[in-house]
Amino acid sequence: MTKTKNTILAVLLLGALALGVFLVPTIWGKPWKIEHFYGRVFATFALRHPMMLSSMRLLEPVGLRFHNDDLDDMSVAFQELEAEWLEEQLGVLRSYDREGMSDAEGLSYDVLEWFLEDLVEGNRFPLHDYPVNQLGGIQSGLPEFMITTHHLGDARDAKDYIARVAKIGIAIDQVLGGLELREEQGVVPPRFVIEHVLREMRAFVGVAPTEQVLYTHFAEATEEIEGLQASERGELLTRLESRIQGTVYPAYHRLIDYFDRLEGIATTDDGVWKLPAGAEFYAWALAHHTTTDLSAEEIHQLGLYQVGEIQAEMRAILEEQGYEAADLAAAMNALNEEERFLYPDSDEGRERILADYQAMIDEIDAGLEPFFDRRPARGVEVRRVAEFRQATAPGAYYDPPSFDGSRPGVFYVNLRSVKEIPKFGMRTLAYHEAIPGHHFQLALAQEMEGVPFFRRVIPFTAYTEGWALYAERVAAENGFQEDPFDRLGYLTGQIFRAVRLVVDTGIHSKRWSREEAIDYMLANTGMPETDVVTEIERYIVNPGQACAYMVGQLKILSLRREAQERLGPAFDIRQFHNVVLGSGAVPLSLLEELVDRWIEERLAAA
Repeated sequence: MTKTKNTILAVLLLGALALGVFLVPTIWGKPWKIEHFYGRVFATFALRHPMMLSSMRLLEPVGLRFHNDDLDDMSVAFQELEAEWLEEQLGVLRSYDREGMSDAEGLSYDVLEWFLEDLVEGNRFPLHDYPVNQLGGIQSGLPEFMITTHHLGDARDAKDYIARVAKIGIAIDQVLGGLELREEQGVVPPRFVIEHVLREMRAFVGVAPTEQVLYTHFAEATEEIEGLQASERGELLTRLESRIQGTVYPAYHRLIDYFDRLEGIATTDDGVWKLPAGAEFYAWALAHHTTTDLSAEEIHQLGLYQVGEIQAEMRAILEEQGYEAADLAAAMNALNEEERFLYPDSDEGRERILADYQAMIDEIDAGLEPFFDRRPARGVEVRRVAEFRQATAPGAYYDPPSFDGSRPGVFYVNLRSVKEIPKFGMRTLAYHEAIPGHHFQLALAQEMEGVPFFRRVIPFTAYTEGWALYAERVAAENGFQEDPFDRLGYLTGQIFRAVRLVVDTGIHSKRWSREEAIDYMLANTGMPETDVVTEIERYIVNPGQACAYMVGQLKILSLRREAQERLGPAFDIRQFHNVVLGSGAVPLSLLEELVDRWIEERLAAA
């Protein structure tokens, strides 16, 4: 009996030792296998970002919900720790032997190396941004996260919601500390940004707590929670009202007071050229978003060329339809005002917009078999942008599905003005944001198997936005926009992205003012002025991002042309799309390698 016990004890000790030998490097040192390192990198990053975990809903299906009562750490101290951590992870990654890896293994290595190296390079400019801005700053981002992402399915979710609302004050104070450091270093947002966010924040706190969107959303959502007693719900609503009144509103007033003072020292210089090492920062921002080494001047000239090419085709269509098109902007402005292209400015008209968008998406989804043989398992819905933030939000955007299936892909439409949504421009926007654009790319990436998890979620702007713009072209090329005005809508979307190349580089490299950029976009697109102002102000607070769309699309098109020329009759558009979408988001240089390898394999098999 004693010998048996000793044998069992020895086996247990050896097992514990073996587990320790495996776990210690996996958790703290260099993991034995690079796949374990990939898992550790993602897990460590995700556990530090509870809001990201809530958005993805990876842990909830296995009963883990510890993160749903917390917000991200938004302090500069945490930002500095994360910068150090990223540099350490890049070093560990490079300690593995890249030689001898399979193509699939090497791609994962290359994607993560590019991503980490880019972020480490960006850490040279840790405070070169505006955390409170009219586009998606903390002042609107936190409430929007609570009402669009935080899940309210049971009583625990409801309690977690209130716990998160109670931490909004902490988050705002962390951001305030960073804002003060930025001010000391000369990083102050342009005056128009301050004016926008002050109006937004004053409106946010200008209602009674029980009329505040954080409260009304919770009150409505908790009515649907099965098993939540009326008395318990009443207690929760009382606690939430107290948190809004006692924590959220005072924090917003602290932010308002700070921006009140900041407005007095802000200037009307809009480009990042005004920041310390502004030219170097913008060069990094362009490389970060386009995943290329194109200079600001090269991108500016590319934009001018594309504008001329697209305008020529737009004028031809207008003239064929009986319009005078010498002044393209005037012709498009007149078209935008025609009653036949506008919805009623009413609740009913806005409901029709959402319904028509959904019908367009369903129609193209049913007709894509000749061009795609892989489709996402999850669907996509059309919803309106929350009214409290629609004044400064983009015209449309997309959110991918949650991993647990509780939330579909969502195409958000800004309904602030029906004049910004002429009917002839709706199809191309639906194809960009939903099918076969962002929804196909992001939802299919989530469904990838046999790859490290980070590959399913990693973002590269030129790839994701380039694909969405390319998706518009696929639809236009293949019979989904046969009406000449729908074709004009497609070209309006194309010139919109071409003009972006000119104005983004104009603002941040050539020192154009906000007004100069607005004038250029108005003169060359014919877009409504409210739309143009929103867009130009977006580029000012997010430098370089707008350049990724056209750069990415042109790269995908050039790769397709090369494949068609080299493969001839053997070229299959569905297989090409599988190659482009099949590896998730990648830098454009790696996408080129993937397509080249596919072409070589096809040629070898012929």
